[in-house]
Amino acid sequence: MRQVILLLIVAVSAPLWAGMETRTDNGIQDQRLRPIALTNGTIVTAAGRVTNDQHLLIKDGRVQGLTSEIPSGYQIVDLDGGYVYPGLVDFYSHYGMPKVGKTAANRWSGPETLNSTSDTATNANEAIKSHVNAADLFSVDTSGAEALRNLGITSVLSFHPDGVARGTSMVSLTADLPVNEVVLKNRVTTQYSFDKGSSKQYFPVSRMGVVSLLRQTDMDAEWYSHQSPKPFTDISLEAYLATKNLPKVMSAFDWKTVLLGDKVGDELGHQFIIRSGGDDYQRLDAVKETGATLVIDVNFPNAPEVSDPAFADYVHLRQLKHWELAPYNPARLAQAGVPFVITSDETKHFWKNLKLAVEKGLDEDAALRALTEAPAQLMSLETQLGTLDEGRLANFIVTNGPLFAKDSHIQSTWVLGEKHLVAEAAQLRTGIYSLAFGQDDGLEVEISQIGKKYRAKLGEDQGKMTLDVVDDYLNLVITRENEIAQAALWLIDGEWKGAGQNLSGTSVEVLLSKVEASDQQADEDTDEVTSDASGPGKLIFPFVAHGYEAIPEVETLLIKNATVWTNEAVGVLEQADVLIKDGKISKVGTELENSGARVIDGSGLHLTPGIIDEHSHIALDGVNDLATNSSMVRMADVVDSEDVGIYRALAGGVTAAQLLHGSANPIGGQSALIKLRWGQTPEQMQIQGVDAFIKFALGENVKRSSNKQSTRFPQTRMGVEQFYIDSFNEARLYESEWQAYNDLPRRKRTEAAKPRKDLRMDTLVEILNGDRFVTSHSYVQSEINMLMKVAEQFDFRINTFTHILEGYKVADKMAAHGVGGSTFSDWWAYKWEVRYAIPYNAALMSQAGVVTAINSDDAEMLRRLNQEAAKSIRHGGMSEQDALKMVTLNPAKLLHLDDRMGSIVEGKDADVVLWSGHPLSVYSKAITTIVDGAVYFDRERDAELQASIQQERRRLVQKVLVDDRGGKNKGSESAPPDPAKLNYNHDMLHLLVDQVSEQLESEVHHD
Repeated sequence: MRQVILLLIVAVSAPLWAGMETRTDNGIQDQRLRPIALTNGTIVTAAGRVTNDQHLLIKDGRVQGLTSEIPSGYQIVDLDGGYVYPGLVDFYSHYGMPKVGKTAANRWSGPETLNSTSDTATNANEAIKSHVNAADLFSVDTSGAEALRNLGITSVLSFHPDGVARGTSMVSLTADLPVNEVVLKNRVTTQYSFDKGSSKQYFPVSRMGVVSLLRQTDMDAEWYSHQSPKPFTDISLEAYLATKNLPKVMSAFDWKTVLLGDKVGDELGHQFIIRSGGDDYQRLDAVKETGATLVIDVNFPNAPEVSDPAFADYVHLRQLKHWELAPYNPARLAQAGVPFVITSDETKHFWKNLKLAVEKGLDEDAALRALTEAPAQLMSLETQLGTLDEGRLANFIVTNGPLFAKDSHIQSTWVLGEKHLVAEAAQLRTGIYSLAFGQDDGLEVEISQIGKKYRAKLGEDQGKMTLDVVDDYLNLVITRENEIAQAALWLIDGEWKGAGQNLSGTSVEVLLSKVEASDQQADEDTDEVTSDASGPGKLIFPFVAHGYEAIPEVETLLIKNATVWTNEAVGVLEQADVLIKDGKISKVGTELENSGARVIDGSGLHLTPGIIDEHSHIALDGVNDLATNSSMVRMADVVDSEDVGIYRALAGGVTAAQLLHGSANPIGGQSALIKLRWGQTPEQMQIQGVDAFIKFALGENVKRSSNKQSTRFPQTRMGVEQFYIDSFNEARLYESEWQAYNDLPRRKRTEAAKPRKDLRMDTLVEILNGDRFVTSHSYVQSEINMLMKVAEQFDFRINTFTHILEGYKVADKMAAHGVGGSTFSDWWAYKWEVRYAIPYNAALMSQAGVVTAINSDDAEMLRRLNQEAAKSIRHGGMSEQDALKMVTLNPAKLLHLDDRMGSIVEGKDADVVLWSGHPLSVYSKAITTIVDGAVYFDRERDAELQASIQQERRRLVQKVLVDDRGGKNKGSESAPPDPAKLNYNHDMLHLLVDQVSEQLESEVHHD
C-alpha cells in the first residue's frame, strides 16, 4: 500500500520536477499528470465566495475552475465534508535567506570603526545594502518550507533582514523543488528598516541617525544619477536608482515608528508599506491618517508573571493593558478601514492567536483577505496567487472544518497541485484509541509520547504493542503469547487507516480511532482560544500609567483671586484674575467675568508662567549619535510622547522644554522644542513656527576621555577647536559652490552641474547665516572663550552656553558676545572639569548682563526647577522675581519664545501653573498645570487617577490569573527577582552600573 501511495505522489509530482523544460534530464522522465477533482466538500475560492455543490478542478498545477460535473479522466479526491481555501500568502518573511551576521559590539567601547570595511564597490555606509537581491541569496530550505506549509502558507515574500536599506525581495513557493521552480518573481519590493543591522560602523547608532542616513542616501542617489562620467562607482546607489519604482516596505517597531516611517516616506516622495509592531490600536486615528498599508502579526504578548502578589507590582500597567488589548488590534484596524495584511513572522502560536483575533472581533472574510488576496495584490501577483479562480496556481489548503473554527485544523497544504500532509494533522496524538482489526472488536490502546518516541499500552491480558511512527506512516506490532499481529497505517482524512494481519494471521483492514485526548494533549492544544466575557478595558492616552481616557481639551478658564507672578513690569499682583480663552491669556485684572468660563478659585494660591527647561533629554527615543558632525540628525524624529517623565514634569509645573542631542560629539543634532501636551502624538507635542536650534559640545565628552581606545578625531581640546574651524570652512566652500550654481543663467543649470546636497553642510550654512542657533555644552573657561572666538571668526554668535559652570569667570566676555547662559544651581565636583564650579555662578552671570536660566538636564531635577531657581536667592542675593524668571522668562528668551511664553500678559500662550503656596518654596506644590489653555495636570484628578490605576491593575491581574492565556503562556517580560537570591551589595552594584550606562547613553548626568 505504501508503494502505491509513493507511486501516486510520483505521478502527481513528475511534471513539477520536469518543470524546467530547458533542463537536460538524465534518463527517461514520465511527465504524465492525472488531473484532480476535489469533491464532496465546501470550496472557498476567495473571501466571501463559497460553494457547497461544485467540484474544484486542478490540472498541470493550476486551477481549472469550478464545475457541477467532473469531466472524464480526473482523479477524484473525496473531501469527506472538508473545506478548501486558497493557500496563504505571507508578505513578510526571511524564508530561504542566510543568517544575518552579528551586530557590532558595545558602541561605547572602542576602537570605533569609522569607515566601511567592505572590499566591494558598495556604499560608503555599510548599513546601505540596496544592492542586495534576495534571489541571489535564496536557497530552498526543506524544513523551513515544511514549517510554513504546516501553517497553510504556500507562497512567501522573502528578503534579507540586514541594514537600513535592505535591497530587494523575491516571492517563492513553499515547495520542495529546485530553486528555479519555486521562485515566482524577483525584485518585488525594496525593504527598509530603522535597524542598522550587522554594520560595524559607528554611524548610525540611533534611530534619528538612521533617518538622516535614509534622507542623505536618497539625495545622494539622485545626485549620482546625473553624474557623467561617474566620479566613483557605487553599486548600492545604482541599485537604489534601478529599483526606485518598486513598492517600498519599512520595518517599524511600534505605532510611533509607523508614524515616523510615514513621515520619512512623505519627505522622500514614497508611500511606504509598513510592518507594524502590533500596537496600532493605541493610536488608531493617527495610524489611519498615514494612508499606509500595514503588515501586522498576531504575535500577541505572553501573560505577564503576576502569580506572586509580592512581585506583581513589578509589572507595568502598559504591559498588562497591552496583553489584554493586543488581540483586538487586527479587528480594530479592520473596523477603522486601515488596509493590512497578516504575516506569520515572529509568531509562535500563529493559528491559536489568529483564531483569538477572530474571537475578539476580526471578521473572518477580512482575515482571509489579509492572508491571501491582499498580500498577492501587494506583490502584483493577484493573477497567480490569493484566490482559487481559474488560471491561478493550484495553491490551497484542506481543512476539516471552517478555517477559523475552534476545533478545525489544516489537514493538507497543496502547492502547485501537489499534496503535502500537514505535520500537525499527521502527528499521532496522545490519548485513548480504539484499534480494530477487520470485524474484530476494537482493542483499547493508550498512546503516550516521551520526546519523539511513542509508547502504546494495551489493556490487561491483551498483549504488548510497539509503535514506529514516521511522518504520516505508522507501523504497529502486537505480541500476545506466541501470536503476532501487525499493520501498516496511513493518516487518511483524519483517521489512521491501513491493512495488516490479525493474531490469527488473516489479512484484514485496520482502523485506529481516537476515543479521547489525554490530559497531556489537551494541555498542548495550540488551537484553543478563550472567551472574554468581561470585555476589554479602555484605551488611555498615552498608553502608560497616568494616561487619560480622554485627551485634555482647550477650555475657557477664569482663575479668580490668585497671587499672580506676571514676570512683567507690573510685578506680582495680589487678588488678581486671569481669563484664559482659545489657548491664550485673554485678560489679566481684577473682578473679571465671563459667563462661559469654568471658574477656578485661586484664593490663597499663586499663579506663575509655566516653567521652561532650556536643556532636557526626557521624551526621547535616543539621545546621542556618534558621528563627529551629527548636525544632520533631528531630535524631532525621536520624540517619545509616551515617556512618563512628561507627566511628572507637569506635576512640577513644567510646560515646555528644549530636547537636546547628547554631548558625544563636537557638533550634535538639531533640537526639538516641545510643549508638554500629555497624551498627544510626537508631532502634536512639538511647537510650530519656532526658530531652529542645534547642540554643540566641548570638553571631556567630546574628546572621548572616558574611552581610552577611541580612534575618532578629535582627541584633544585643541583638536576640537580645529574641527570647528575646518567644518565651517568646508561649509563656506559648500555654500559658495551652490551660490555659483544658482548664479548661472537658467539655461546652463543642468542636473549634472548641480552640486551634491549634504545635510550636514546645509545645517552648518544655516548656522553661519543666522538661521539656526547654537546651544553649546561647556564647562572650562578656555573652551568657552575658544568657541566664542570661532563663532566671531565666522561672523555668527553662540546663542547659549549650557552648564557653563565657569561662566562666572568669563561673564563679561559672554555679555559682550551676546550669548546666554543656562546653568545648574549648585552642582559641582561630579567630574574633573567641573571642579571650579560655584553656587554663585547664576547670580554672577546675571549681574554681568548675561541672560541666565537654570536647566535640569535630568528627569528628576526637572520636577523641581522652581526650587533650583530659589537657590540663587540664598547664593547671590537674587530677588525672588528674578529667580523665578530663570526658569520661566529667561529660558523663553534663550529659545526665542519670549513673545509667546514666559510671562503672564494678554496675548501670550496660556501656559500657567497654579501653586499651593509661594512658587519658590520647597513646601509648595503645583496644583494645576495648564498648557495652551488645556489642563494637563490637576492634583485632585491625579488622586483619582492614582486610585483608578490601582483598580485597573487589580482587574488586569485577576484577569491574567483566570484567563487561559495567562495560565499557559507565562512570559519573561516582567519576571521579578528571586527573593532568595537577592544580595544588597551585589544588586546595588548592578543598579549603579545600569544607572551609569544610562547616563552615558542619554547624557542625563551633568554631561
